[in-house]
Amino acid sequence: MKRTVEDSLVLKEIPVEGYEKVVVVTDERSGLKGIICVHNSTLGPTLGGIRIYPYPTFDAALTDVTRLARGMTYKSAMAEVGLGGAKSVIMCNPKNKTKEMLIAFAEAIHRLGGLYTGAEDSGCAVQDVNLIGAHTPYVVGLSQEKSSGNPSPFTAWGTFRGIQAVLQMIDGSTSLEGKTVAIQGLGSVGALLAETLFWHGAKLILSDIDWEKTQMIAKKYHATACPTEDILSEKCDVLAPCALGGIINPDTIPQLRCRAIAGCANNQLLNDQDADELRRRGILYAPDFVINAGGLINVSYEIEENGYNPILSRKKVDQLYDQLIRLFEISEQNNCSTHHAAVALAEYRIKYGVSKRLVPPRYHHFESAKRHG
Repeated sequence: MKRTVEDSLVLKEIPVEGYEKVVVVTDERSGLKGIICVHNSTLGPTLGGIRIYPYPTFDAALTDVTRLARGMTYKSAMAEVGLGGAKSVIMCNPKNKTKEMLIAFAEAIHRLGGLYTGAEDSGCAVQDVNLIGAHTPYVVGLSQEKSSGNPSPFTAWGTFRGIQAVLQMIDGSTSLEGKTVAIQGLGSVGALLAETLFWHGAKLILSDIDWEKTQMIAKKYHATACPTEDILSEKCDVLAPCALGGIINPDTIPQLRCRAIAGCANNQLLNDQDADELRRRGILYAPDFVINAGGLINVSYEIEENGYNPILSRKKVDQLYDQLIRLFEISEQNNCSTHHAAVALAEYRIKYGVSKRLVPPRYHHFESAKRHG
């Protein structure tokens, strides 16, 4: 394997209670500053996206990556993909990322020896993952043969099926015809979700920090374009958070005029207790680490023994509907929030090794590259 990173790359492990390994990554040569956070590998090698974001401080980056890594542990447990939970962040404006920075980060991932596998995430595009994958096998979601490519369509489809699940619970029907869905965030997943909802007859209220994009997509689907500061207070059947996390909190909950929350954003709740308040107000919440697992499910098939199969992936993503219906029933039976029910079930599966990986992952794209190299 060609090595292009010099001795300037430094990995420093820091202690964080409740986490297996948290490594601060710096490379003076390329200007790289990042964190790789491994939360729990009980069920298998860990997997999580590489987020590239201009965090204002190191503490802000650490808070985000630890919350995301914990969420990935629960997401993997609930999706039963035989993987543990992790996440990584690069502290940089995505517009300023460089080839040298990504290569250095690839080397950092490689030095962990397969404990952590990276993937596409906010600010980290498929072409970035392709570059990282040229320097370490421990990455998925590439646009190469034997790989699964952009996971966004699978995340969007799983989120759509989750919206159908909440409608089934609150209205007794999965039909979107005439239902109003407010989408916060029109990124790669949010925009696809809007398209799917449109074709199923939903009325859309759309919002994104890019107002020009909001107006363009709203015009395409005869939707209402809404400023970002107003989207949470729009009256709707379903609010679909599809941007960054922490938007459901004590300040925003009183503003909500939705009947249910079902979106693809990670860590939608600022605190676990926010789920209790949603329940008290009669707002049905689809736990984010369950409804948004479509992308994880899709890339997980990439490292199976027989390689990637989109049909198997589609079938498993489709089952998120049934999983959510069951969670809603458990919540009602136990008189607890849906979030609490999901966390309890995920922790049970981790404790008793449910769907623990029994065979090591295979990185087919890297094996293929070596054969043709």
